Amino acid sequence: MSKKNKDKINIVYSTNPDFSYDYEEQEEAETLEPSKQLLYVSLDKKQRAGKEVTLIEGFVGTDEDLKELGKTLKSKCGVGGTAKDGEIIIQGSFRDKIIDLLTKEGYKTRKKGG
Repeated sequence: MSKKNKDKINIVYSTNPDFSYDYEEQEEAETLEPSKQLLYVSLDKKQRAGKEVTLIEGFVGTDEDLKELGKTLKSKCGVGGTAKDGEIIIQGSFRDKIIDLLTKEGYKTRKKGG
């Protein structure tokens, strides 16, 4: 299958001469302003070799903005972590501190889990 045909979705064949294909769009979400976002903050140990991490989920926006927010949180907590796939992982137990930091930045937050 050629690259051109690879992006065509849900169509095998059409006899309609006026038919146009729907192409998958790789459109990145526009970043919502902080006051319109609801971020879920939780502590997580699953599949992390017993190490506890603080997980921030629910970010709506570009990867660049997600990484920038992650960088800010990591530096304020003085630890490492990652930001990808719409979530930020901060090493260690910083749930309450991160909720305070996000609230000061204008984000709405909710504790998730115990």
